[in-house]
Amino acid sequence: MEEERQVARLWRVNKTIHELVQDRGYQVAESEINISLDDFKAQYAPNGHVDRKALNFFVETEEPEDGGETDKLYVFYSEDANVGVKTMRQFIGALDQQNITRGIIIWSEKMTPAAKKVIEAMRNQFVLEDFDEASLLVNITHHMLVPRHEIMSFQEKRELLQRYRLKDNQLPRIQPTDPVARYFGLTRGQVVRITRPSETAGRYCSYRICF
Repeated sequence: MEEERQVARLWRVNKTIHELVQDRGYQVAESEINISLDDFKAQYAPNGHVDRKALNFFVETEEPEDGGETDKLYVFYSEDANVGVKTMRQFIGALDQQNITRGIIIWSEKMTPAAKKVIEAMRNQFVLEDFDEASLLVNITHHMLVPRHEIMSFQEKRELLQRYRLKDNQLPRIQPTDPVARYFGLTRGQVVRITRPSETAGRYCSYRICF
């Protein structure tokens, strides 16, 4: 019974993390998002126990029209319930091996302070994020109380500031640690457009800057 609950739990986590990277602009097949629980069991837990290594995956954005490089990201599931420096070395080693500088590590129970320090220490070489499985059981952006969030491009941000004659520090703020900001991977200086329903106008938009 416990193993069945664990399989169902990781099936939900797998769905949310695929939705997350898709919402960030990476290419994800709908079949990967909408995989049924039975198909998930057959593919990743044929013996009743999920092989976390098999859940690791790589995604990239579409090739830019100007011929520039695509953005690549690697999602790594920790096999250890408690993530320490050893696991972080495995994670970074996997990124190094595939020549990727952006990665997400998913853990089940605990991430040690030493492991957190590795993320900070490697900030000049890698963009590393961590999510615990519990936070990915439900996609928070699908909740009825969470309005639509859209990350604005640099050009859209510039036009917004020019239109209203504003400076960065005059926009309302959203912290990088905000759950929605973490979901979208917002970095300092990025602006998000928030669309809410309105009884009078149909809908209205507000803007917040990650700061």
